[in-house]
Amino acid sequence: MSLLRVVVLGLVQGLAELLPVSSSAHVVVAEKLMHLNPSSPEMTLLLVMLHTGTMLAVIVYFWKRWKATLTREHGGFRKFLLFLVVATVITGAVGEVLIKIIEKVWFRDTPHAEVEQLFSHLELIAPALALVGVLIIIAGVVRRPPSKADEAGGLDVKRAGLIGAVQGVCLPFRGFSRSGATISTAMLTGIEKVHAEEFSFALAVILTPPVVVREALRLVKAEHASPVSDLAWAVGISLFGALCAFIAGLVALKWLSRWLEAGRWYWFGIYCLLASAVVAGMHHAGY
Repeated sequence: MSLLRVVVLGLVQGLAELLPVSSSAHVVVAEKLMHLNPSSPEMTLLLVMLHTGTMLAVIVYFWKRWKATLTREHGGFRKFLLFLVVATVITGAVGEVLIKIIEKVWFRDTPHAEVEQLFSHLELIAPALALVGVLIIIAGVVRRPPSKADEAGGLDVKRAGLIGAVQGVCLPFRGFSRSGATISTAMLTGIEKVHAEEFSFALAVILTPPVVVREALRLVKAEHASPVSDLAWAVGISLFGALCAFIAGLVALKWLSRWLEAGRWYWFGIYCLLASAVVAGMHHAGY
């Protein structure tokens, strides 16, 4: 793969990942347009490395806020950490069950089936974009008053568990935006917008490393018979893509924060509905 294609994919991922519009769907569409196979081990590793780049952008952008949480009185950090653990455990349980069901039921006639085989199916990405678009619009229009103001902005174990379950549903499906779904769910349960944003991206930081490991192992398994240089090139070009995604991600985060705090959240939902129609059109066109 050329460096130019990696730059394009890195910019697409970085700009879309931290906006609630499903970066994975955008990257898959870009790969299709460039005649690449989104389901191949090289492409899935590149995708998760692009996620790593945006994860680092999240850490840089939110560091001051999280540092304030770390030093907050009355056990604020310990509570926040507890909520992250609860949400992540439930994400893992829900995601793993869904992945196993897909691999054992959906691909029951396919030897050595992997959930990544779904990633190139535009006919699945289109409805996923539509569903998350509707969820975002509902969250943006329904003005539910925040729960009691405390150091967690209304977040508690029950709400953290629900957000984690929603995040687990996002794992196997490209197009069902993780940030869009989790932030919208948090807003609908009465969590303040700023805290919903912080919690969602903190979950992304935790979730990304194990996903990177999974895809790296998948690539190593697929490339065990290939020259070491091929594997090194795939890893090196993925790291370069991560850098591009990091830079674009910082720009996207500033945009997201402004729109979220200005009450324009529902606009992202409208965009997802339009994107769903475009992806459906591409599928019918033969991509």
